[in-house]
Amino acid sequence: MTAALLSLTLAFGLATGQFAPQQAGSEPLAPELEARVQKLGKTLRCAVCQGLSISDSPSSMARAQLDMVRELVSEGKNDQEVVDFFVSRYGEWVLLEPKAEGFNWLVWLGPIALLGVGGFVIWRQLQHGPPEATPAAGGTSAAAAPSATPSASADDADPYLQAVRRELER
Repeated sequence: MTAALLSLTLAFGLATGQFAPQQAGSEPLAPELEARVQKLGKTLRCAVCQGLSISDSPSSMARAQLDMVRELVSEGKNDQEVVDFFVSRYGEWVLLEPKAEGFNWLVWLGPIALLGVGGFVIWRQLQHGPPEATPAAGGTSAAAAPSATPSASADDADPYLQAVRRELER
């Protein structure tokens, strides 16, 4: 009985359009104006979705913003005026690509500077070559004492190392 009621409720909801995706509130404009609307929509960030443009976002807020772009374009506003309208309303955050001025230069030039610094560090490391062996505590180098064997080292005091060596000798 419960399954039948649930099925009827879902069927009624689909028939009346309650579960259908929401459509934009305004009608599309002429093809050339609608292309401008979509292009502008790709440059403006959705206020609800993080990192999506209002053209790509499925949220109702993005549809309302896209309808506002459509309305401003139909009023004859140019692209800069539409962008300025959204920046005045939501702040510069609404732009998917921040303007390259002031503090925003850090966003544009930061990755290039980090690559440059990383490349310089790698170049310096390659110029110096591998690290040289440091002399032993007694003033003799590792090459001057060829008679030293691995079994005569200070590692023999380590019980775990001794256990590993015993296992390897089996």
